[in-house]
Amino acid sequence: MKTSTTATGLDRRHFLQVSATAAAGLSLAFYLPEKAEAADTPRLNAWIEIQPDETIVIRYARAEMGQGSRTSAPMLVAEELDADWKKVRVEYATAHDNLRQKRVYGDMAAVGSRTIRNSQAYLRQAGGTARHMLVAAAAQSWGVPAAECSTALGRVQHLASKRSLSYGKLAAAAAKLEAPKEVKLKDPKDWKIIGKSIPRVDIPAIVTGEIRYGIDAQLPGMLHAAVAACPVFNGRVKSMDASKVQNRRGIVQVLNLGEFVAVVADNWWRAKEALREVAIDWDTGEHGTLNSAAIMANFQAGMAQSELAVARNDGNTVQALAGAGKVYEAEYFTPYLAHATMEPMVCTAWLQGDSLEVWTSTQNPEGTLAVAAATAGVAQDKVKVHPMQLGGGLGRKSPQDFTRQGVMIAKAMAGKPVKMIWSREEDIQHDLYRPASLVRFKAAMDSSGKVDALHIRVSAPSLLATLLKLPLPKGVDGQAVAAFNDHPYDIPNSLVDYAQRNTNVPVGFWRTVGHSQNPYMRECFVDELAHAAGKDPLAFRLNMLGPKAARDRGILEAVAKAANWGGALPPGVFRGIAETEGYGSYTACVCEVAVNAKGEVKIHRVVMGIDPGYAVNPDNIEAQIQGSVVHGLSAIFWGEMTVKDGRIEQSNFHDYRLMRLNEMPKVVAVIAPTGGFWGGVGEPAQAPLAPALANAIFAASGKRIRSLPLKNHGLSLARA
Repeated sequence: MKTSTTATGLDRRHFLQVSATAAAGLSLAFYLPEKAEAADTPRLNAWIEIQPDETIVIRYARAEMGQGSRTSAPMLVAEELDADWKKVRVEYATAHDNLRQKRVYGDMAAVGSRTIRNSQAYLRQAGGTARHMLVAAAAQSWGVPAAECSTALGRVQHLASKRSLSYGKLAAAAAKLEAPKEVKLKDPKDWKIIGKSIPRVDIPAIVTGEIRYGIDAQLPGMLHAAVAACPVFNGRVKSMDASKVQNRRGIVQVLNLGEFVAVVADNWWRAKEALREVAIDWDTGEHGTLNSAAIMANFQAGMAQSELAVARNDGNTVQALAGAGKVYEAEYFTPYLAHATMEPMVCTAWLQGDSLEVWTSTQNPEGTLAVAAATAGVAQDKVKVHPMQLGGGLGRKSPQDFTRQGVMIAKAMAGKPVKMIWSREEDIQHDLYRPASLVRFKAAMDSSGKVDALHIRVSAPSLLATLLKLPLPKGVDGQAVAAFNDHPYDIPNSLVDYAQRNTNVPVGFWRTVGHSQNPYMRECFVDELAHAAGKDPLAFRLNMLGPKAARDRGILEAVAKAANWGGALPPGVFRGIAETEGYGSYTACVCEVAVNAKGEVKIHRVVMGIDPGYAVNPDNIEAQIQGSVVHGLSAIFWGEMTVKDGRIEQSNFHDYRLMRLNEMPKVVAVIAPTGGFWGGVGEPAQAPLAPALANAIFAASGKRIRSLPLKNHGLSLARA
């Protein structure tokens, strides 16, 4: 065994710049080769390959982490292709192929609920273009006008002569033809695949265990690494003593890599256990005394800033509040949250000379490729990133800190493949956390219950400035003020301002990002106003939604109807309601709860609705809504990261609790697409849950909850 120190040649600033650039590369020009690469290939364009046995291969160019897009995105292609879905096989496109083909697949990041809404146009165009080419090939073979031909279930038909040919028999000839410059896409009323509930293509492999997640990578002669970074963020290794493990069986090497220590062994358990015995002296810098109280004081100081960045300014809110007879005021707080994905951070890397291969669970394969290349010091065209299923992502697996660590270790191990896995403790205590946020509301309301002025002040860290190192337009972080600066309520005087209060706690994109916390605060305060006015919470909201908020109104009314709002409830059961918008979709929720004297909250039913414009796969949307309830309730009841002595105090699921199976309430999904736009699903479905639940708890107990998690208010989740 050797103890060594290895430099990477890539400093933190450069790493973040590379990662941010890769993540932000969103421009996309739809590209289809004018002709196939070879005359005998069945590949009609980058997305579609039709084999002689009638198998239709559709490529999926993003990550699959349980959100179901690996099924929904190919459905868009198959619809315009008029494919027989039973003959479709979905294959991953790779980041290295995307690089080689000048980004023919465009943006590959699975983030921001944008897989469908941002790629639907070019995916449908790919299917329509291929269908046009197949029709042209059939028409040529029959000597008839293409306009006389039609398609259905993977066949081209000429009804006048009662002839038809399968796509498999036409593909080779079609691949030789010029691709049309423009293709008219189907009218939604003619869709046969989009809008149908289709089982996810990965379900059989998940059930049988055939699926391979990043953590499952296996290579001949592979070594395993466990890592430990400084418990105080941005700290470094001052020195280490590995003498206790030098002669231990299976230990290959202990690496001091400056920012972290890695133990490399012949299996991961040995590496992990040996790491406990390595004595590490950390240089914690100036942040070793940071604690949650100091962070809160920092946020509160933001509230008192004399000059703040303005996110929205309608009318004259300050004057309206000053002249109001009654001003309602409340302060809300949401804490830092960890992602706690079931599969922790993992990266397998194999550096051989100037070639590098990476197997990892990544939401951003292009970002992985760029960071891996920069870390290893090799050209990007010498890197292969192998697609793997993700055991959860939730935004954590888009930044590439784990890729960088894995490649650093592989670089130090002289041509050996090395799989690095973070322990659960490492994962929770070295996360990129959802930002904490302190928000103050002030509102003026007249005697009739009309809200005349609303001032929302936000004091919180900036994701964009700290993680992505991006400039803030007019000093405002859009995620910090999400659902505030674009609230749909018809209030003539609306002011939203923002105090950027960054701390040493690293922040990242947590599922639903700003919409995971801001709708909770906004919709709970709206509920406060409704009760102060003596109005029904649903009627109060509807009265404030003007003509421009028709879709907000529509989903709110649809969910209220499904929940029988205003109807009789069993004794002791009460309702709460909320609505919000985000990621291009409109959502609403009603929770029905009972709260007993012990503070046990029994959730009888959650009615969650979404209008995503078009519902590609309703079954998958329902699953996303159900999953949003699981993820959301875990955070609402128990989610909280606290800081003491510069360190995150929570370390595993015993003190960062997740919801259990017997606590899962009944969920009613209301899918109400109104058409005309494409919204996201995976993230917005979670947004209205917390306020609807908190409002229901108030209705049941009279207790207004202005901070999360609920455990801090003596509340617990009862078994369903």
